[in-house]
Amino acid sequence: MSSINQVRFNQEEKFISSPLNYIGGKYKLLSQLLPLFPKDISVALDLFCGGANVGINIQAQSIILNDSLTELMQFYQALQNENLQTIFNAIWNIVDTFNLSNTAKYGYGFYKCDSAKGLSSYNKKHFLVLRNHYNQTKKPFDLFVLIIFAFNNQIRFNSKREFNLPCGKRDFNKNMQEKLRQFILNLQNKNIKISNKDFREFPLDILDSKSFVYIDPPYFLATAPYNENNAWGLQDELDLLEFLKLLDSKKIRFAFSNVIFHKNKEHHILKDWLQKNPRFKVYFLDFHYKNCNYQTRRADSKELLVTNY
Repeated sequence: MSSINQVRFNQEEKFISSPLNYIGGKYKLLSQLLPLFPKDISVALDLFCGGANVGINIQAQSIILNDSLTELMQFYQALQNENLQTIFNAIWNIVDTFNLSNTAKYGYGFYKCDSAKGLSSYNKKHFLVLRNHYNQTKKPFDLFVLIIFAFNNQIRFNSKREFNLPCGKRDFNKNMQEKLRQFILNLQNKNIKISNKDFREFPLDILDSKSFVYIDPPYFLATAPYNENNAWGLQDELDLLEFLKLLDSKKIRFAFSNVIFHKNKEHHILKDWLQKNPRFKVYFLDFHYKNCNYQTRRADSKELLVTNY
């Protein structure tokens, strides 16, 4: 197995950051991940795109953002299809309609709140009205406003496909506005297609040896908001490992993110699979950008990247 320590892009390199705070998002790992990707990509497929931090930053002739979460992909489609100003007007209209806070305009004092304690005490009742409205109507920009005002700007649905996060401390502040603006501009100006398929159903015939698939599934060892209600189980993990072998048999290049250790647990299935497929390369990444030793700190999460090239 190979290892990687502190691979970096030039300090001036600026990555596009997703306006969505996905648990397990790879924004902080981009400076280690992207140098390991092929340099001659025709079609890049981000198979479990989530917040799309990786997909939107890949250098390729065309990019496909795919995820099985329909509500998420409908939101990306709306961002891609609407005028930038129209999108911002829609967001501010929802904020105003549901009487949510606007500290960018009025400041914290207007709402009898401060930046340390946050805005939950003011926004909670208004947030719940919007949440109930969204769960009935499923409009994409209502979803985004919910995410803005939700706990840690995260996204989570229950088994009934209802958004169920509680109200958070933030609102549509200037930092979030700029993240969204840059994300929209790149989504619209790059050659990006939106796809909403389970990985088992993705049409591989549109890919070839010049293509590249980045695979960042829900982590089998982790319990995260996106993986509640048994959204990712043992059979999914086994199917995905077979899917990687299928990609390889078709000479389609892939890079697969996962963890081999997490909170005192070892991913025995993945470890055994890697031992049975020794030709795949394994790189250990350091989430905290410190020197990472595979043999130490076994209780911590150990991010790895598996490639077939």
